[in-house]
Amino acid sequence: MAGKNNRGIRTASIHDVARAAKVSAQTVSRVARGHQNVSPKTRERVLKAISDLGYKPNRTARALRTGSYEVIGLLTQEIRRTGEAHTANGVFDRARELGYSVSLVQVEHPNSPQVQRAMSLLSQEDIDGLVIVQAGDADAEQLALPANLPVASSDSNLVDIYPSASADQVGGVRAAMRHLLDLGHRTVYHVSGPDHSRSARVREEVWREALTQEKRQIPAVIPGDWSANAGYEAGKQLAKNPEVTAVFCANDEIALGLIRALHEEQVRVPQDVSVVGFDGIELSEFSFPPLTTVNQDFYAAGVEMVKLIDRQLKGETENLHLTIPTELIVRATTAPPQR
Repeated sequence: MAGKNNRGIRTASIHDVARAAKVSAQTVSRVARGHQNVSPKTRERVLKAISDLGYKPNRTARALRTGSYEVIGLLTQEIRRTGEAHTANGVFDRARELGYSVSLVQVEHPNSPQVQRAMSLLSQEDIDGLVIVQAGDADAEQLALPANLPVASSDSNLVDIYPSASADQVGGVRAAMRHLLDLGHRTVYHVSGPDHSRSARVREEVWREALTQEKRQIPAVIPGDWSANAGYEAGKQLAKNPEVTAVFCANDEIALGLIRALHEEQVRVPQDVSVVGFDGIELSEFSFPPLTTVNQDFYAAGVEMVKLIDRQLKGETENLHLTIPTELIVRATTAPPQR
């Protein structure tokens, strides 16, 4: 039966759509939820009827029938960034396969008040669980999530608090440092990520630990902010120092900016300076020279987080912290030192 919205205007029901499309209400429901077991022609007919009639599924009524809204909330910081975009794609794809839609909220700045406002927005939505890709500098107390809400996070600041799927950053940095030191570099310089990021802090700590264990000189860290511009500015600075033969960058974008600056200063990569990045973004394979990097599977993190939500909704409470392996990919920006 059709109902009325809060302005008293009649709204289309699922049965109205079913009659217009000449299908069952169950078929309309499957199309609305994104299920794949509907023929393309039928799907097109149902979607046209939904559009023509302005049908909007009643999530509250569905939840009363099924115990589920079939919606997952997604909180991220900057989806335009490569890693966050790939993670979000994994969330969207796996959610669709499991019959969930996704409600996305993005924060522009990594400060707690903005994240809290975003969480307030999501709390007004009817969601079954929440995936947190990035929450900036907000901690669990500031997020104030309902105790019974299934949560999964890849945010390194939260992986010890909520069920999580996160990359093996420690193993990845160790592999990068072992590679550079085994090539014969006496020490390795580091361009870091932003201070507020635990991922950046972990990568810096493991870089420092690797040099300490090998009793190597520990150069001053050059601070960065995940951007290619930060790498470019660092590269201009490092090009003036003849002692620099190897640089480990906190991410690939920093590394690509750094390589450009070195090139502009007539410092050759890898003959004069070896460079290693972190993340394994697609562009790293097509830079010149192709970038040696630590690959982490952002997409898999998104997929696994949705699976963690689904498992919690089914009552599972064990083994909800997953570590996704990283892999060092050696390309053309690293070589033994020539000076």
